[in-house]
Amino acid sequence: MSTQRRWPVADLRRALAVYVLTDRACARGRSEVDLAAAALAGGATALQLRDKDRPARELYALACALAELCATAAVLFVVNDRLDIALACGAPGVHLGQDDLPVERARALGGPDLVIGVSAGTPREAVAAWRAGADYLGVGPAFATATKPDAGTPLGRTGLASVVRAAPLPVVAIGGIRPENAAVALAAGACGVAAISAVMAATDVAAQASRLASAVRGALA
Repeated sequence: MSTQRRWPVADLRRALAVYVLTDRACARGRSEVDLAAAALAGGATALQLRDKDRPARELYALACALAELCATAAVLFVVNDRLDIALACGAPGVHLGQDDLPVERARALGGPDLVIGVSAGTPREAVAAWRAGADYLGVGPAFATATKPDAGTPLGRTGLASVVRAAPLPVVAIGGIRPENAAVALAAGACGVAAISAVMAATDVAAQASRLASAVRGALA
């Protein structure tokens, strides 16, 4: 288990500003560790390992490599869905969907130091995650996205704002995020934006992460 102290809210909000998720399809055969390193070099402040199909042993090896990379860069590292993998590699955080392990159980197993994010698409889901003890919310789809075909109807600025207002937790907007619309998500109350294909599918991942980070800095300023 990670020995990192649980993040104060202000530090967590800063860490979630530019949140990049790995994706094997977007990698197109390129090294996901190299792509992650490029994203961090470009300004990513958090990295999530997202892979629903890789065998557990391979996923663990990749998680260990990414955990080490993020620890060296002092960047928040989160494992999607798999609490077992997060704990095994010493990741500071885990991100849970609505059909994953309940937050209360993840907290009991991971302890108070574990950063727990939860996906929420409605105010009701946001409130439930907050009451269960989540540390932050991943809210979406903010905009239309092709990365997750079953993501549902885009929330847009108004829908995103309604979820942000529902619970006093830091919110990361996800779904269709690009440098061009990051400011819209932040204006709705999100503290950060999460990108998958907009960064990881780019030919120059570092440059695209830098564009996204610059857009976020400009909007927050």
